[in-house]
Amino acid sequence: MILRDLRLSVTEAAQLLGVHRVGLSRLLNGHASLSAEMAIRLEKAFGVDVEALMRMQNSYDIAQARLLAEQMMVERYVPSASQSVQAGLSQ
Repeated sequence: MILRDLRLSVTEAAQLLGVHRVGLSRLLNGHASLSAEMAIRLEKAFGVDVEALMRMQNSYDIAQARLLAEQMMVERYVPSASQSVQAGLSQ
């Protein structure tokens, strides 16, 4: 864990970041997502690029959603022939 490498406890890191210890702990243990605000705090404290952090969070969120994709009951939308003709006329 990065905090261990920096010799910081969760409590010390939370104080440094100006957040509650429980919130930081939830993030570090995968029970909460990284917010843009927290990413900026991490960038300011540790010099980590906020855009890179947010891209990683987005990629993780998409991967987690894909794991559930087969359980999502969604039908593909197929316009009727009359809707297709109307759409072509309005262009």
